[in-house]
Amino acid sequence: MPKSLLEQLPEIVANGRKEAERILENLESRHRVGLQTREVVLPAKDSVAHDWVTAQARAAQSEVFAPGQASLLETAQPLLTAAPGNASDAWTNRLIYGDNLMAMAALLAGDDTTPSLRGKVDLIYIDPPFDSKADYRTKVTLPGVELEQKPTVIEQFAYSDTWSDGTASYLAMITPRLILMRELLADTGSIYVHLDWHVGHYVKLVLDEVFGKDNFVNEIAWKRSHAHGDTGQGATHFGRVTEGIYFYGRSERRTWIPQYEPYTAAILERDYKYTDTASNERYRLMPVDGPGGAAKGNPYYEFQGVKGYWRYSQERMQSLWEDGEIVVSSTGRSLSRKKFLKDAKGTPIPDFWSDVNRISPTSRERLDYPTQKPEALLERIIQASTNRGGLVADFNGGSGTTAAVAEKLGRRWITTDLGKPACMIMRKRFIDQEAKPFLYQAIGDYQVEAAKATLGRDFRIGDLSQIVLSLYGALPLPPDVNPQRNLGQVGNIAYGANRASKVLVLADSPNKLTGMATLKKAIAQRDNLLGGWDRVVVLGWNFEPSIGETIAALNDKHLEVLVIPADLMDRLKKKGGIDKLRGQVRFSSLQYLTIHPVERKAVGVQETLTVKLKNYVLLSPEAINLDDANRVKLQAVINQEPLALIEYWAVDPDYDGKVFRSVWQDYRGNTANDEDALRVVTQAVVTVPLKPGPRKVCVRVVDVFGFEAEVVTMVVANLGVA
Repeated sequence: MPKSLLEQLPEIVANGRKEAERILENLESRHRVGLQTREVVLPAKDSVAHDWVTAQARAAQSEVFAPGQASLLETAQPLLTAAPGNASDAWTNRLIYGDNLMAMAALLAGDDTTPSLRGKVDLIYIDPPFDSKADYRTKVTLPGVELEQKPTVIEQFAYSDTWSDGTASYLAMITPRLILMRELLADTGSIYVHLDWHVGHYVKLVLDEVFGKDNFVNEIAWKRSHAHGDTGQGATHFGRVTEGIYFYGRSERRTWIPQYEPYTAAILERDYKYTDTASNERYRLMPVDGPGGAAKGNPYYEFQGVKGYWRYSQERMQSLWEDGEIVVSSTGRSLSRKKFLKDAKGTPIPDFWSDVNRISPTSRERLDYPTQKPEALLERIIQASTNRGGLVADFNGGSGTTAAVAEKLGRRWITTDLGKPACMIMRKRFIDQEAKPFLYQAIGDYQVEAAKATLGRDFRIGDLSQIVLSLYGALPLPPDVNPQRNLGQVGNIAYGANRASKVLVLADSPNKLTGMATLKKAIAQRDNLLGGWDRVVVLGWNFEPSIGETIAALNDKHLEVLVIPADLMDRLKKKGGIDKLRGQVRFSSLQYLTIHPVERKAVGVQETLTVKLKNYVLLSPEAINLDDANRVKLQAVINQEPLALIEYWAVDPDYDGKVFRSVWQDYRGNTANDEDALRVVTQAVVTVPLKPGPRKVCVRVVDVFGFEAEVVTMVVANLGVA
């Protein structure tokens, strides 16, 4: 007979602790997981009125950047060396794409530019998925067509792993994550875990184990709606209108700022029924006697003819009397104090929240994200458990409400999500609200970490290359000519009209960017190794930004460059072996961007850069998780209007070749630059300080499916005059 969930729970928690302990032990290792900064976002959604560089040049003072800095590189440098200390230290908010378990491990480990955040986070709010029947398909609206995209394989596996054995696997997923969250919390920190009836009380048992029963504060019942409309559809239960939020402190020293709601009309009528004749202010009468008498240390004396124990000293009581705040009853046998309405804070908030409704269909904050929570809900939580400047984290970022509210309330923030659509929604949301500059980061060496999880911590890069070659259908070359174990061969493939070809295959390392050096080496090996080959195929994980231009410059029809699926190791782990996955992996062609020549014009002590998009070629449509009908629709858009596939694009006018710093952005739905919500503008005019010599300009685009492409161009210094 299978064990019940309660019987399984001790083992689930024990295994979760072991997994978390392994992660914590690896924090000090040379191969610890890290974060890779993909973009420094300097929000500037309006290309004319809100150009970030121009605004900074005009500003007399800035919270993040010192005035008078000349170059953009110097201006943005503090973003790469931010430290997580108190609110006065340099700090940059972060949006992180990837598995939150790896993200938390990286935050705990720290790196060369950012110390560990262990014990530094003031508040964690998470809203993890809690409905096993949810369907997370993504609708993509393009001009004249709507596509329905299934989740990426990474998202599918994360989701199916979460629910493979029902609630038991859900608890196995969340336990090590809660342990890492506890490590991140400061002693004065708090955590709020938002769930509903599906898994809520099971997770509370885990929370008691991780944070301690004594640190449980409240089970908050949020009444998210006033009615549930399934009664007419045959429902045989009371309307389910509440969700639970479990509130724990890291210790008894947790930060707490009481929250109040305005008095109702009934309370005002009942309690504040008096009006002071001198000030014309409404007030209520409050007792001044000391409950508990001498046992509570209250002083005993006679005042205005009344003897008793009082809650104030005799001197304080005399001062209140002289200010007209003490009232003697009509019988002369009791005293009260005037409590003015103007000094009242309201009614303390209880643990039942019925005054925060879910987001209405017409609300301005609505983003059409299925699990979006109202800002008012997070405002209450953040204000209750953090001070201004505190650090707030949300490891199930979703639509970004936690970070957006933290930004508005003057708190620092970190948010993560595994879904590319969620990260895109969040990035656009922060830009739209003109947030302070923030980092967009990803898990560094994700494929290596995934390989460690699948193949064990002792795996070698050569092992991974062998797997890639096998799944491509290539046989490894002999060890004497293949010391790195990354070369293979494919034969008996039709090539030309009459004969079979010899194809050399090179699987590049996930630890490096595939670029010009790799391609030249591959061409040389094709021409010389073992008597030469007809063509060479390079399989890469990550690519240099200029890879499209590099391939075009080489102009070698016997060279092919393909993308290794980022989710390859996840799929291998799920399938349980190479043989079960063989024949199911698509190695896709690269997506790439082209732009028109960038124009430079001098305007006094500044200059303008005019950047125009030319063309965008999508990653092979076959690699996108669409059914046949949706793929046909997509191909029609590709053929007719390829730039319509761009969801977001940004410009870095001083690219250093390492970190992309966007000072101008546009995205679909932004009407500051034009009124077309389904297309981005195709031209940017960026104003920057005048700079002698050439400028290296980088343009980055993200398409509606989350794929990225970049182009880097060197713009000469012969400035025209505007």
